[in-house]
Amino acid sequence: MSRSAVLEAGIDYVDQHGLGELSMRRLGAFLQVEGMSLYRYVRSREELLDAMVDRVMDQLYADPSVLLGPGDDWDDFLRRIATGVRRVAHTHPQLFPLVATRHPAAPWIRPPLRSLRWVEGFLSGLLARGFSDEAAIYAYRAFGSFLVGRLLVDVAAAGVSPGKTVAQAEQVTSGQSPDSPVEHLHGTEVDLQAFPTITRLADKLAVEDLGDEFDDALETLITRVDRARRALT
Repeated sequence: MSRSAVLEAGIDYVDQHGLGELSMRRLGAFLQVEGMSLYRYVRSREELLDAMVDRVMDQLYADPSVLLGPGDDWDDFLRRIATGVRRVAHTHPQLFPLVATRHPAAPWIRPPLRSLRWVEGFLSGLLARGFSDEAAIYAYRAFGSFLVGRLLVDVAAAGVSPGKTVAQAEQVTSGQSPDSPVEHLHGTEVDLQAFPTITRLADKLAVEDLGDEFDDALETLITRVDRARRALT
């Protein structure tokens, strides 16, 4: 038994049974050990969920089709990341609705992805390719809105109910997780200083401008529809 084995088992369990069914007790039974013994490797169910997301998203950094060289352009950067995240969603559709939620240590960062390492890498990758702070944040939000919306449609087509799944995973009422006995849950402690770009841009990342984003996305969609209308008429 190791932390790595617990995380892999957690991912396998969710792939087979769904996120709403995951509890420490059930995961222990899946591993043929007492559920309480898992607290040697993760301090809480919340920490387990975060670590599972990080483990799945780390597959992006190990994927040769996603890895970039210093000279690669920003548009290649976005295309490769989008393709890699889509592969994660299709490989783990039961887990993806959780991947697409806010990280509890930085709830002021809007989705797309719960992994702070991914957000840090995305922003710093664009900044390294000549984006200003404001342009990088705009790209993050626009890209995230497209990516999450599109991929949640994909997982819904695979039979997963994203809203219900996330609600079940995130519900904590009086120390009780859904469909499981009472568990001792503690907040996930993350040192945000380990993510210097996120820390530096915290105030800007926290600004909500959903109306402007909606208008921009709508105009882009209308432009695409008009282009198709002209090409297909």
